[in-house]
Amino acid sequence: MVEVELDHSDEWGDGTDWQAIADAAVAAAFAFSSHGSLANAAFSLSLSINLSVDEEVHTLNSQWRGKNKPTNVLSFPMLDADEMAALAFTDDGEVLLGDMILAHGVCVREAAEKGILLADHVTHLIVHGTLHLLGYDHIDDAEADHMEGIEIKALASLGLANPYSTD
Repeated sequence: MVEVELDHSDEWGDGTDWQAIADAAVAAAFAFSSHGSLANAAFSLSLSINLSVDEEVHTLNSQWRGKNKPTNVLSFPMLDADEMAALAFTDDGEVLLGDMILAHGVCVREAAEKGILLADHVTHLIVHGTLHLLGYDHIDDAEADHMEGIEIKALASLGLANPYSTD
């Protein structure tokens, strides 16, 4: 079972069911990842998502990545590859996968630029961030292609278009 703890700042508003979006995006990311079986494990997996403001994400991006600007999503995995592999031998308790944070202003701007709904863009970013928590990355082209392929399948399962399409 995967538990998603979600918090959001006032900028995100209450008109959208962000918890339902987060739950669906996380479930889809798990389903199409190589760690899909963990979603049904005997132990509890949890992750936290903070829908925040640009300023907070800017500070974290500067502190942890050395980039002096806000970004759309940051993920902070709690487990390395060996610890992820060891989860196959865990049978009880709770495991924290990590934390993710999204910047409201950046997400709103990007959704507008793409001509898509904010909720759809956030769904993509949560799928993307969850894959990072599961150990996926896009440092080189092969990793990027693999990760994007998982994202495309996960989003299609939620009825969303390929975010990497150039059409």
